[in-house]
Amino acid sequence: MGKRRQNKQLFTNLSKKQKKHLKEFGEEHPFHDVVNERPEKIEIVELPASPEQSDAEPDDLEEDEEEPEQKTAYQKLLSTLSQHTSNDQSEEEESADDEDEEEELLGDSDGVGDDSEEGDEDEGEEEESEDADEVLTKGEEEEEEKQAGDEEFVDKEHESQFCLENNFMGEEQEDTESTAEHDNKDMFLQHLDTELSEEDVQKITSGSKTKTQITWPKLGSLLCTNPLEKFGPIGSQKDTNPPVFHKLLETCWKDLNQTSNPKGAVGGISPFQLELLALMGSYKDLYYPETCPLNQGPQVRSAYCLHAVNHVLKANSQVLAHNTQLREWKTQAKPGADPQDEPRDQGLTRPKVLILVPFRGGALHIVQTLISLLESKGKKIVVSNKKRFKEEFGEEEDDKPSNLQRPDDYRAIFSGNVDDHFRIGISIIRSSVRLYAPFYSSDIIIASPLGLRTVLGAEGENKRDFDFLSSIEMLVVDQTDVFLMQNWEHVLHVMKHMNLQPLDSHGVDFSRVRMWNLNNWARHYRQTLVFSSIQDPQINNILTKHCFNYRGQIATKNIPNTGSICQVLVQLPHVFQMFSSDSFMDHDARFQFFVDKVLPQYRDSVMSHTMIYIPSYFDYVRLRNYMKKEEMNFVSICEYSSKSEVSRGRHFFQKGDKQFLLFTERFHFYKRYTIKGIQNLIFYGLPSYPHFYSEVCNMLSSGGQGEEASWTCTALYSRYDAHKLAAITGAKRAGQMLHSNKTVHLFVTGGEDR
Repeated sequence: MGKRRQNKQLFTNLSKKQKKHLKEFGEEHPFHDVVNERPEKIEIVELPASPEQSDAEPDDLEEDEEEPEQKTAYQKLLSTLSQHTSNDQSEEEESADDEDEEEELLGDSDGVGDDSEEGDEDEGEEEESEDADEVLTKGEEEEEEKQAGDEEFVDKEHESQFCLENNFMGEEQEDTESTAEHDNKDMFLQHLDTELSEEDVQKITSGSKTKTQITWPKLGSLLCTNPLEKFGPIGSQKDTNPPVFHKLLETCWKDLNQTSNPKGAVGGISPFQLELLALMGSYKDLYYPETCPLNQGPQVRSAYCLHAVNHVLKANSQVLAHNTQLREWKTQAKPGADPQDEPRDQGLTRPKVLILVPFRGGALHIVQTLISLLESKGKKIVVSNKKRFKEEFGEEEDDKPSNLQRPDDYRAIFSGNVDDHFRIGISIIRSSVRLYAPFYSSDIIIASPLGLRTVLGAEGENKRDFDFLSSIEMLVVDQTDVFLMQNWEHVLHVMKHMNLQPLDSHGVDFSRVRMWNLNNWARHYRQTLVFSSIQDPQINNILTKHCFNYRGQIATKNIPNTGSICQVLVQLPHVFQMFSSDSFMDHDARFQFFVDKVLPQYRDSVMSHTMIYIPSYFDYVRLRNYMKKEEMNFVSICEYSSKSEVSRGRHFFQKGDKQFLLFTERFHFYKRYTIKGIQNLIFYGLPSYPHFYSEVCNMLSSGGQGEEASWTCTALYSRYDAHKLAAITGAKRAGQMLHSNKTVHLFVTGGEDR
């Protein structure tokens, strides 16, 4: 005890700087250093056998913090007793109060002193090491939960059960799988077994493509793009059969809507889903920009879930069947016989399917659909970690739907858990499903772009990993339009890291890896399925710049005959003004045209109650700064505004205290508030969603101020806004407006009906 009192007296005499130095480096400042000389760094650190050696333990502990692979269980226990946080804590935590630092430092010395007195018995040390492991595992689990899954959950209990290398095909499945493997009609085998030549790869990367157009009954006009002539366009709907399904799905795939939505009244699979499955089964890239979240959304989700689980089951069954064949050959092979060539049926990493969705609620529906597809009638399957999944991805009890009136599409998008930071791995073996599988043991990864972004990291970061995306064979991007309302840069970041050559082998058997994976041609075999509710150039950019499928692409190109302007109920003149622009990035030209031509017309006090609708947040910031500089009477509302700022701004604008209201599209997307008091409306840019145009225009009738004869509406557009303009005014009118010599066009709504 005398030694502990002496240590306590030394700590109280140290200054704050010296205490911080002692805490960071495990030794006192050299001027006051009374600790023994630091031993040389060695790979294996032995436990102290006598009290004399315990004086050097703070130094060893610091060395082990720098090199965690050398830390023993004994020292791990000491670190958990001394502090709850890891060695990665921030400088703010390190610069705490003097009393806290003193208590932590005294805790270190007390732990060392007590353990050094009891460190003579070997049995006691073994028990301490076991306790340390238990404490560490509990601490790691708690840390994972607090950090919202910075590292994926590791389910070691089911690792061997879901490991492809250690599993074999069941006896009852061997005959059916062996015959299915040699089925020439199966596009799964045709697609993955096709060997491309160097010339084919050069043609694909050169960008030369042939385009053909065909019409299907439900999907409408399809534009087929093919880089290689030998893999031609899709045929007519009558000549295209649905894909060949795995044995586990043969009996239930026609009841797709019942399995995905058991409460619904929909019977069997719809003709729309049959056409989608036929296109997906061709293994061409698919872009369908007409996925309404109310009607087509659930049907599209069920279709691509069926296609994804069918792909995974076939791939895993092929590997298991080959494992069985190799095991039989090894048992029957004679000594000295030539070794048999192993079949190439795998990628460099196991994950095969990546599904990107914006919210946890969407991931919940996808997992429920996958499980229901694998459950045949009257037969339940084993799902690991299901309870934890429901807790983390289900809707919380506190998240009750608001009583405010919202459109049906808003409720469809934001129903359920709307957290946008998540990722989960799923492995499937013999109709058994493991949720929260480690990425390198997963078959399917469901994630949000933000959830993947935190794992992928950026150049220069120490902790980053993107090898698990190296062998993705199917990429599904669902609700792509919602990603535009989140952060589109995350989507592009994920696309740039798809199918890159891995930096580590991750224990792969290279003798089983396909040659096109070894040649770094995996991106030419990846099928990309993109679903959206709107046409947008940024979404088109994904398929043109980041998709190189050798089988080509299919995109629906249906022209909207009637625009959303027909849904405007108020009597209102709509003035569309066209400005000249040299590129799609027309921010400067749009801003200059607005400041010079449009804004001066509304600066008069007579033109009060003017709301400016701005789709881009960057344009919003630019315009807000300009109005501040010009000392204009305005108020602004954006997606980052607090509730008090929003309510204050709406009140000032409605009462007329503020002449202008700046209003961002993302705020309207996430809130759908009705702004009262609007008399003049300016669309700085055309809305991304066409129904937003009619929704905002109909807000004029809710103000109760002014006469309808004095209401105005002005919208700016350029020739690069063709898709948005066609969705608002209709394709025929949009074509006339874009090719007309006039730059101003007038429409009047609501006059005949009133």
